[in-house]
Amino acid sequence: MREGAAVSLAMPPAPELSPPWLRPLVDRVDELPGAYKRRIPRPLLAALNAAATATSVSGKRRDAAVLVLFSGGESGQAPALPDDADLLLTVRASSLRHHAGQAAFPGGVTDPGDDGPVATALREATEETGLDTARLHTLAVLETMFIPPSGYHVAPVLAYSPDPGPVEVVDPLETAIVARVPVRAFVNPENRLMVYRRGATRRAAGPAFLLNQMLVWGFTGHVIAGMLDVAGWTRPWDSDRVMELDDALALVGGED
Repeated sequence: MREGAAVSLAMPPAPELSPPWLRPLVDRVDELPGAYKRRIPRPLLAALNAAATATSVSGKRRDAAVLVLFSGGESGQAPALPDDADLLLTVRASSLRHHAGQAAFPGGVTDPGDDGPVATALREATEETGLDTARLHTLAVLETMFIPPSGYHVAPVLAYSPDPGPVEVVDPLETAIVARVPVRAFVNPENRLMVYRRGATRRAAGPAFLLNQMLVWGFTGHVIAGMLDVAGWTRPWDSDRVMELDDALALVGGED
């Protein structure tokens, strides 16, 4: 690991280092859990909460963290977004055991030597994308979310960099794509839809984003949709545009 990255791992979140256009999200970060939960049907939410509690009580809890890295110019006033604002995403390799081929934030399982979720998120992002973590500021650690079917309790780590430098696929066996996706692509109503898994009902559909190279759904789609709402970036879109997951993946040539 780079010397600069090791320094960043030890630094606590500093929300005051966020640019003005990102400040509404940082200042209201505590509202994100409510934004997620409003989009999950109550019976499903109750089942998720019960499963999360069961893993903790049984001693089988497994922790993980992901890096939610925004980049873009430091100028610009909220709620306007700078033209170069983007979000770092990956697409997981199709050979992986869990969430194969799925768009995701860089991140992974907590190692015994990690000093909290920030350390996990930065270490994993470096391993997956070659990111130089000395170029970014961690802003906040969000509330942990339980993710089935992997069973992990995942803590999103919100971060910002005016210029993160080059990123790329480090290990093709783990990651298929690394991309800095314009935030405006997520804001664009034409890219938004709801998806549900085969065998589930349309009522179980969750937020998704259909982009050129990827379908962003599941945990990642929920986090991004929640951030758009909390930051005031959401534009009216057709939430009645609902697709079965495999049909939506076929539009980008992917398979679950």
